[in-house]
Amino acid sequence: MNIARAFATVGGSTMVSRVLGFIRDVLMAAYLGTGPVADAFFVAFRFPNLFRRWFAEGAFNAAFVPLFARRLEEEDKESAKRFAEESLSVLGFALLLVTALAELAMPLFMYVFAPGFAVDPDKFDLTVLLTRITFPYLFCMSVIALLSGLLNATGRFAVAAAAPILLNVVLISALVAVGLAGHAETPIAGMWLAWGVFAAGFLQLAALIWAASGAGYRLAIRRPRLTPGVKRLITLGIPGLIAGGVTQINIFIGTIIASLQAGAVSYLYFADRIYQLPLGVIGIAIGVVLLPELSRRLRAGDGDAVHNSQNRALEYSMLLTLPAAVALAVVPTPIISVLFERVAFSSADRVATAAALGAFSFGLPAFVLVKVFSPGFFAREDTKTPMIYAAIGVAVNIVGSLALFPFIGHIGIAVATSVSGWVNAGLLGITLFRRGQFVVDRDLTYRLLLMLAASFAMGAVLYAAAVLLQPFFGPENVVIVRAAALAMLVGVGVVAYFGVAHISGAARLDHVMRALRRRPIATDRG
Repeated sequence: MNIARAFATVGGSTMVSRVLGFIRDVLMAAYLGTGPVADAFFVAFRFPNLFRRWFAEGAFNAAFVPLFARRLEEEDKESAKRFAEESLSVLGFALLLVTALAELAMPLFMYVFAPGFAVDPDKFDLTVLLTRITFPYLFCMSVIALLSGLLNATGRFAVAAAAPILLNVVLISALVAVGLAGHAETPIAGMWLAWGVFAAGFLQLAALIWAASGAGYRLAIRRPRLTPGVKRLITLGIPGLIAGGVTQINIFIGTIIASLQAGAVSYLYFADRIYQLPLGVIGIAIGVVLLPELSRRLRAGDGDAVHNSQNRALEYSMLLTLPAAVALAVVPTPIISVLFERVAFSSADRVATAAALGAFSFGLPAFVLVKVFSPGFFAREDTKTPMIYAAIGVAVNIVGSLALFPFIGHIGIAVATSVSGWVNAGLLGITLFRRGQFVVDRDLTYRLLLMLAASFAMGAVLYAAAVLLQPFFGPENVVIVRAAALAMLVGVGVVAYFGVAHISGAARLDHVMRALRRRPIATDRG
């Protein structure tokens, strides 16, 4: 498999989805603002978004893909298909049971996940209602995760990567309808959006069923049974979900604590949406592609190819992550201003959200490194070690958030989340290195140093350009003027970074293009 091309396929689809997500969030900022309806919907939306990122963006694959790949390599396509059907039946039954219990116990869940809302009965009741509407999305996302893992294991990444686009299209349509109907900042707006999430889940599920059927995997529903294969999936899956979803766990913990401060949930949500763009396009895409590649190479006993794949994955991911992190740290305010500051989103909201984004930016490389290092464990069917490290990271996040929140509010939550990410990434990387399961080559070391230098050079250029363009970012300017200034700022940053990277040899453009054009090796045994 051509890792660069597969990464470009997943990353490209994710980029389209995230751009549409920004359009969605711009409309949310305009029509919901950061008031009680916004807080209620964002908590309700956090449930399906949590499970979409947790399951569909790699965590479920941590257990399923290596086992499915083993069936393909060591047995045949029919054996792999039977394993997928057994897994689907047990997973589907468990999810239906969990969904039913959650719908009944939703008020109790809200006392745990948004305790600060209890002081406002109307806000609390609206959050319960909206979450009940969105919660079935969990079922859809979990089944989609299984089908995505199946397709990824056979080298088919396109449809699974593009599925989230449907969610954003549906929600954008709902927001436009809210604006046209004059329901901005009302509970009706929250209701329409919640039903949009519900509908989008089943649209995405239909797309994945169609893709799997087209690949020759039309899965039948079997009677749920704990076969040896399913038991092994559960054994690997529970710690794998904890380890693979550590970033989402940390964000959810932050939401719980932030509910104690008015508006903080919304500030963190909008900041999260910005740094999730590079995380989704780079880190998650690399993780999704790298896991099946390592699983196949390990089954074939090709150790040199394993190390090469890990080195190139880390190199490709840091090529874009390092400059993105520096840019978000240097110019968070213009980004927030252009994307969100209008109608119900005030200048005070801009300042609070930009501060959170700046704090999150320092953790961005760590969040991506977690996605790069984790497949090295998962492909070897070791999900317990990453789970332990994830638990340590979560503990750091909880302690840090509680310690900093009384002094700097929601910014402390963002800082604690970033520190937690570095702790987790450091433990994963050091363990792989000590076990001899990740051998860093000279090319990677050399290019990483040059990428860092290019990123800092870009940061200096961006800072100077932002100072010169500052008059154009004021809220008194129309949106088109602010957007043009931001586009100019982005253009200056891109030229500065890739210019220095090309000249220094950190990333020569001709080498990147040659990697993308290299023909992939067929991987589907079916």
